[in-house]
Amino acid sequence: MFKELNENLKEKITGFNPWTNAYGFARSLIGLATLLTLLFNDSSILFKPAAGLERYPFCGNNLSIFCLVPNDYQYLEIIRWVCIAILVLVVIGWRPRFTGIPHYWIMYSLQNSATIIDGGEQIGTVITLLLVPITLCDHRRWHWTIITDKDESFLSIYKVVTIYCFWIAIRIQMAIVYANAALERLKNVEWADGTAIYYFFNDPMFGIPDYLAVLLDPILNSPIVVILTWGTTILELFLFSALISPKKYWNIFLWSGIFLHTSIALLLGLYSFSLIMIGCLLLFLHPLDQTIKLLNKNKFRNKKSVEVIPSEV
Repeated sequence: MFKELNENLKEKITGFNPWTNAYGFARSLIGLATLLTLLFNDSSILFKPAAGLERYPFCGNNLSIFCLVPNDYQYLEIIRWVCIAILVLVVIGWRPRFTGIPHYWIMYSLQNSATIIDGGEQIGTVITLLLVPITLCDHRRWHWTIITDKDESFLSIYKVVTIYCFWIAIRIQMAIVYANAALERLKNVEWADGTAIYYFFNDPMFGIPDYLAVLLDPILNSPIVVILTWGTTILELFLFSALISPKKYWNIFLWSGIFLHTSIALLLGLYSFSLIMIGCLLLFLHPLDQTIKLLNKNKFRNKKSVEVIPSEV
């Protein structure tokens, strides 16, 4: 059995070259979402009391970067700007080997210490943790650089196996996220009977803005709302099924997911959440060894590079 598994893994990684711009672009999107959150929300907004939690930032049994300083907004502001500086480096793609762990620490710290309610930081924290081994194997100066030559320091079999395994772990994690989101909703009466979108869009905290309510109220008060509610659940189950789908169909799943999260951003204003999810979708549904052509600029291409021949999964 182990021999068969070894042969199967060897077949999968033959020709697998992760040093494209694919994972870097996804990582930049996740970093950009958190960067925007920290840029446009000062410490008095990020750290405030919540139900049952009067002390803030929340520092119980965690290693948050925001718990390294006294509980004072002046000190928290300093840490916030340090995090912003690090995230700028993440977004522009400089030295992923050095910025991977700090990126995870920032995500972990926000998730554990800030008063965050949209959920994007939760999945962002898990995915950036799974990205850490990949970034530690990446000694490119920029994560946009495309390395396609036979430099053994880049294409070491140990690095390739490590990256491939953690990429698969990320794909499994994302599939679980969508399956869990769909199945857990069915336990709720409003999601099961098809009326949840009506209540969600009219929620005082997460609901749609007034100018959109005027346009969408006729739809929300019609039987079409059942189609929208069940359509959301079906789409999430559809995205879950991408885990076992052939690679040639991944683009269909990817654009379906991008449509879902872009709609959430535009209708509900959850821009940070949607950016994180689109970044995670790219890791889930774009082959790590295939260059994103729109970002393929000559100045980021290694001088010895040749055309990438992606592996088949």
